[in-house]
Amino acid sequence: MRRLMYEAQRALASPVRNPRMATVIGRLLGAAFLICFGTGLYSHFLQEPLDWMRFATRPEFLYQVTQGTHIVAGIACFPLLLAKLYIVFPALFAFPPVRGLVHFLERASIALFVGASLVQITIGLLNTYQWYPWPFPFRQVHFALGWVLIGLLVIHIGVKLPVITRYWSKDSPGSDHLEDAVSNNRASNAEAVRLWGSTRPGGVTGRVLDYIDATPRSRTRVSRRGFLVTIGVATTAVVGLTAGQTFTPLNAVNLFGPRKKGVGQQGVPVNRTSEQAKVADAAMAAGWTLTVAVAGTERSFTRSELLALPQTEVQLPIACVEGWSQMAYWRGVRLSDLADLMSADPDTSFRLISLEERGSFSKTEMGREYVRDPLTLVALELNGETLDLEHGYPARMIAPGRPGVLQTKWLSRIEAI
Repeated sequence: MRRLMYEAQRALASPVRNPRMATVIGRLLGAAFLICFGTGLYSHFLQEPLDWMRFATRPEFLYQVTQGTHIVAGIACFPLLLAKLYIVFPALFAFPPVRGLVHFLERASIALFVGASLVQITIGLLNTYQWYPWPFPFRQVHFALGWVLIGLLVIHIGVKLPVITRYWSKDSPGSDHLEDAVSNNRASNAEAVRLWGSTRPGGVTGRVLDYIDATPRSRTRVSRRGFLVTIGVATTAVVGLTAGQTFTPLNAVNLFGPRKKGVGQQGVPVNRTSEQAKVADAAMAAGWTLTVAVAGTERSFTRSELLALPQTEVQLPIACVEGWSQMAYWRGVRLSDLADLMSADPDTSFRLISLEERGSFSKTEMGREYVRDPLTLVALELNGETLDLEHGYPARMIAPGRPGVLQTKWLSRIEAI
């Protein structure tokens, strides 16, 4: 068995499979995970805030940037994770496979980390297409897995810290000289020991002696620089061909993003349709009113009465958790004006209730920081036209820095909480 494992490692040997390369790709992957975790937490707590939480309403495109970055970083994880797996793959053939309890826990944590990472980025990608071929609730599982991954990442970094520290910088022992020597098939065992510092085969470290003199030149043609260029091009491609759904300068090359800027009713994409929400009849009914309730007092407004109130036009993005966003012009009544009409306290928060009877976001809550923001509107028009049914006719909410799922469409009631 030892011989078979040794031969497998020799067959898989490559100049790019070394601790320095594992460290380079690992820190990029770690940064992407941390960005995803931070922006994901922000999105989660916007949707499910704790009682004490208050959020910034400026810049008004804040959520557009944070969630767009979340999706872009998540997509970048695919080529980076595959690159890291390629580098460390021969470690699977180390012998003995387990050298004790600590080694077992190390390998088990890595296996869990890799498995959880693949699940997390895959379900995240499928969520951008609103395709859920699994029986569990996406938001709750995605949130929980995020914490699991960060915990496993901390454990992994702790276990590998000596290797990471040694090979972090470009001037690390063997970072460049070893790769050049191996690529030219001219390093001696003594030189390998000096550059690498190990004569023990197995794992990511110490495999140089397996192939420096024995590996044919054809097996060492993939250089470190060539590998990095390949990963860089792959990452740039998957990010660049999707990021246009969020970042306007890349809109022209948005080939894979599930939403396109300017495509949809009134030039704005639609996530949830009136048919899916089953609200068309109620929304188009002649007797529709918007009821505002504050401190036991209620007042109902017809659409004509809302239009008769002072109107404000704002430019705000609609930015969704799936990563796409679209800047648009909205016109309607400031929510703060409606609150003042009802003599609401300045610290009052509101619950927004949609005509949609079912759905995770048929009822949402809006903190006082949004209620009193002058850009927050009960929108009646979009891009100079009467609000389309698919965008929330007869009235919808639009506020700065909020996820699209909280910009409640087909409003029926606003009540103080």
